[in-house]
Parts: sequence; structure tokens; C-alpha cells
Amino acid sequence: MGTWGTGPFDNDTAADFADALDDAELGAREALVRGALVRTIDAAGPLWAADEAVAAAALVAAQFPGGEAVGNFCGPEAAMPPFPADLRALADEALARVADDEDGPASGWVDPADARQWRAMLAHLRAVLYPPLSLALFEVPSQND
Repeated sequence: MGTWGTGPFDNDTAADFADALDDAELGAREALVRGALVRTIDAAGPLWAADEAVAAAALVAAQFPGGEAVGNFCGPEAAMPPFPADLRALADEALARVADDEDGPASGWVDPADARQWRAMLAHLRAVLYPPLSLALFEVPSQND
């Protein structure tokens, strides 16, 4: 497999996934994205669909505030349908599984800087899918009030 960068579509497997999305009818694209996510979540052994799952999660994240459009030369050219809300949780779960797999893609980086950048990309996607909650603090009256 060839990898040329740390982006979600910067490898042969994800580029092939993008081609499959481009070849699919609009209504079938959601099923392809869902399938990549579910295969990674349900994998009992090696995460063979991890690169597809990362690419699929990037497509889901692109539909939320803070998400980045997937328009590099290897991402799908075809428009994606609006994804149903349940794909958000599936995308996050798949990314968590990929990030936690010590024998998977996270371990395959030769350059430690690339590994850090790739992990940062996963963390960014997860933060877009489920941004940290900001709690509204309330004012506690002092005893002098």
C-alpha cells in the first residue's frame, strides 16, 4: 500500500474508496460510508478497513461545523448526500478503534513526526464529530451581597 501524506485520503486504500464513492449512485454512497465504519467497529482481528474508515469519518465530519471539505486530489469528486445523525457516533467509534489499535495504522509510521500529525488529524476529526462541551458557569453570590 502506498501512503504519501497524513490526510484521510492520503493512501491507496482511501483513494480507492473515493473512487468507489464516485462510481456509486448518490443513494448508495451512505451505505458505502456506513459499511467502512461498521467493518472497522466490528473487526475482531486486524483492522483491514481502517483506512477506509478514517476516510469515511472525514466525510461525515465534513458535514459539521469545523469539518473540512474533502477536496484534495484523492478524495471523492462526487457530492455526498446529507448523512443521517447516527453516522456521527459510528464515525467517532471507528476513529477511536483505529487510534487505539496498537498494531494497526497508528503503528505503521516510520517518521515519528508523521505519526504525531496523523494522530492529530484523528483527534481533530473526533473533536469535530463531538466537540468538547463547554459548561456555562454561573455566578455564585458572595456572602457580602
